[in-house]
Amino acid sequence: MKLHADSPNALTITAIGDGWVAVNGQRHFSSLVLGADGSVRPWEVSRLEELTEHHFAGLAAEGDATPELVLLGSGRKLRFVSPALLRPLIERRIGVETMDTAAACRTFNILAGEGRRVTAALLLDA
Repeated sequence: MKLHADSPNALTITAIGDGWVAVNGQRHFSSLVLGADGSVRPWEVSRLEELTEHHFAGLAAEGDATPELVLLGSGRKLRFVSPALLRPLIERRIGVETMDTAAACRTFNILAGEGRRVTAALLLDA
């Protein structure tokens, strides 16, 4: 029997540190979104308290690949947003998991490596 490795998503989070995350070896120093379509883009929010329903509506319409799951990295600590803000994702039947940013990075790598349509929205504490 011949075994083949799963084809991983082109994006891999290669490192994380205080106030930065490296995607495919390139460091990012502000909040970012890793899209289910393989895109990396800045997320125009720096703190959890700044998040609005509009931010989550943007995650529901990520490029060409609608995510099946959104991972919200809440920063150094696990913090939750109001469920009302998640309405755009819930209405489109997109799952949401909130965890600290380091855990979201690890989970993203696992799920993307399995070929899942996962989006990571990562808040970076400065």
